[in-house]
Amino acid sequence: MFKVTQIATFATFIFLPWAEPIHAGDCAASIWGEMPDGRKVGLFTLTNALGTEISVAEYGALLVSAKTQDRHGVSGLVTLSYRNLDEALAGGVLGSVIGRFANRIDTGGFSIDGKRHELESVNARTGVHIHGGTTGFHRRLWQGRDATNNGGAAAAFRLTSPDGHEGYPGTVEVEVAYRLTDENVLRIEYRGTTDQPTHLNLTNHAYFNLAGSGDVLDHSLAMTCEEVLAVDDRKIPTGERVPVPGTPFDFRVAKRVGADIEAVDAGGYDHCFVIDERGAESGLTPFAVLEDPRSGRTMAVATTKPGVQVYTANHFKGQPFPKWGGICFETQFYPDTPNHPDFPSSLLRPGETYEHATEFRFGIAEE
Repeated sequence: MFKVTQIATFATFIFLPWAEPIHAGDCAASIWGEMPDGRKVGLFTLTNALGTEISVAEYGALLVSAKTQDRHGVSGLVTLSYRNLDEALAGGVLGSVIGRFANRIDTGGFSIDGKRHELESVNARTGVHIHGGTTGFHRRLWQGRDATNNGGAAAAFRLTSPDGHEGYPGTVEVEVAYRLTDENVLRIEYRGTTDQPTHLNLTNHAYFNLAGSGDVLDHSLAMTCEEVLAVDDRKIPTGERVPVPGTPFDFRVAKRVGADIEAVDAGGYDHCFVIDERGAESGLTPFAVLEDPRSGRTMAVATTKPGVQVYTANHFKGQPFPKWGGICFETQFYPDTPNHPDFPSSLLRPGETYEHATEFRFGIAEE
C-alpha cells in the first residue's frame, strides 16, 4: 500500500511532462444510438499500446467506460458503465460531464456584481440547486470530434450553453477533451469562455471500481488532503475546514475505503476534500492513489482544481450496482462557491478562459 509520502514521490514523477510517445494510439468513431428527436449520438473509442480502452460519447460528453488490464494481463471494466444509450437517457450521471456548476448551490442562486441570479431546478424543500439542474450539461448532446495527435488518442466535445440556461447568466462556450497516452494516463481537459460574468465549475462524475464488480470497501485509498469541508445536513458547506487527523476522513496513510465508512454521517463519503487552494495556478497536484488488492490495479489522480468531492455511491441499492459499488473523484471548485467569497473563485468573466485538467494514471501494484 502507498503512504502519503509515496504519493508525493510517485506522482511527482509520473505527472512530469511526457516525452513523445512511441505509439500515438487510435480513436475509432461509431454511432452509439439516437436521441428521442432522432439526432445521432457519436461514440469515440480510444486505445493505446498497453491495451487500455476508453469510450466516450457525445451525450453528456460522458466517459462511457474504461477498461484496463489486471496483474494477469486480463482486461476488464474499471468504471460503472451504461450498457447502452437508452440507459444513459433514463437518468443518472455515470461518467457524465457536470455543468454549469458541479455539486450544490444554496439559496436558489447567487449574486454577481450586485445583481441577483435565480436558478431553476431548485429543490423546494432544501433550496439547493445541484449539478447544473435537470437540463444541465449531463443532459445535453455535445458535438464530438477526433482530436488525436502525437500526445495520444483523443476525442474532444464542444457545447454552447445559452444565456439564461437554468438561470445562469451569459452564453458560455465549453470544450472537454479526453486524451489517452501510452503512459496509461487518461487526461481530461476543460476549457470555457463567456460573454457575461458567470460561474463555471466542470467535473466528470465517473464511478471507479478497479475490481470490476462488487463494492469498493476493500480498495486501498491514500490521499494527501489535510482538510475536508464541514457541511450541514443538506451537504452545503458551513465555511469551516476540518483537519482530517483523528477523523474518518484521514487517508494520509493508505487504508481501506470501508475502514471508517460507517462512521460517516449519511452512511458514506460525500464530502469535498481540500487539495490546493491555488488551483490551476499551481499546475497539476497529485492527491490520491486508489488500489484494488485483488486485481492489482491502481489509479493515481492529479488535478488543477482546488478540491475533490469523494463520493462512495451511498445511494446505490443493487440495481444494477450495489451500495458502495464505486467511488468518484469529482475534481472541482468547492460546493456553493458562488455564495462563499472566501472560497477559491469560480467566477468567469468575459476575456478570461476557464482552463483546468485532471489526470487518471492506471497501473499495476508491485506484489
